[in-house]
Amino acid sequence: MIVITGSAGFIGSCLLSKFISEGVKDIILVDDFTREDKENNYLGKEFSIKIDRSEFINWFRKDSSLVEYVIHLGARTDTTEFNKQIFDELNLNYTKSLWELCAQNNIPLIYASSAATYGLGEHGYNDNVSPEILKPLNPYGESKNDFDKWALKQQKTPPRWQGLKFFNVYGPNEYHKGRMASVVFHAFNQINSTKRVKLFKSHNPKYKDGCQLRDFVYVKDVVDVIWYLYSNKINSGIYNLGSGKARTFQDLAIATFKALNCPVDIEYVDTPVDIRDKYQYFTEANMQKLINTGYTKSFTSLEDGVTDYVTNYLKDHKYF
Repeated sequence: MIVITGSAGFIGSCLLSKFISEGVKDIILVDDFTREDKENNYLGKEFSIKIDRSEFINWFRKDSSLVEYVIHLGARTDTTEFNKQIFDELNLNYTKSLWELCAQNNIPLIYASSAATYGLGEHGYNDNVSPEILKPLNPYGESKNDFDKWALKQQKTPPRWQGLKFFNVYGPNEYHKGRMASVVFHAFNQINSTKRVKLFKSHNPKYKDGCQLRDFVYVKDVVDVIWYLYSNKINSGIYNLGSGKARTFQDLAIATFKALNCPVDIEYVDTPVDIRDKYQYFTEANMQKLINTGYTKSFTSLEDGVTDYVTNYLKDHKYF
């Protein structure tokens, strides 16, 4: 059976749909299933077993012979949370336990790292850069980087493993994420309620208002990459997972207005003072390492991704 942790969440539930569409249905779902706002992400989908994340490690120790692959996407992802103990428990130590069980039982592992590990991008966004020199901006990014550093030092490893540094993922099944949902999600709701989108002003003379750049990657591309890694014997290591193309917040807002057939109306507001010194003006995944493994599928353009997301999911509150 295939284990997907975080399977009731955003990327995890989309990955579940991807696996089912590929004919893989012998899947173990792992998540915090007490949250009713995530239930629709997996409702009606085929799977074998559902196990609460708090019980899964003990179950895995006893029944590891049933598991053939682990894809660990479950994590605390709130970048505004500053309680390091929470991240140590849910992101760092939990992932260490999964790694060790996979190593002991010869089970391949894919786990979620994050582009948040790159901090302000002082060393660029190349996945060959050592995690030892990176300086994340918050405890969430630190927890992801701490695990990357730990993983690279291990002598006993799963037979194959990949850590994926997700960039700015957007797409269906993020209704439950609240303030941590993508900018596309928030832009859609702002346009529906006010016919206007608010974006941060630039406080950096190198960038015009709204021209701050991010690597926005569509969740359908993300699950395609994970399927590729699952289906092929790819070298172990840490890989970027973005589109490889930085785009502006203005581009994203305009694409959302266009998808809704609304005139463009953007208001620029001051970036809060308390986050200005940690605000990223540019992120872009260097995707060459993944491409070098033989991955040839192109990534969805921002315009096409936003149009698909808005038209086929957000407008009618549908799920993937």
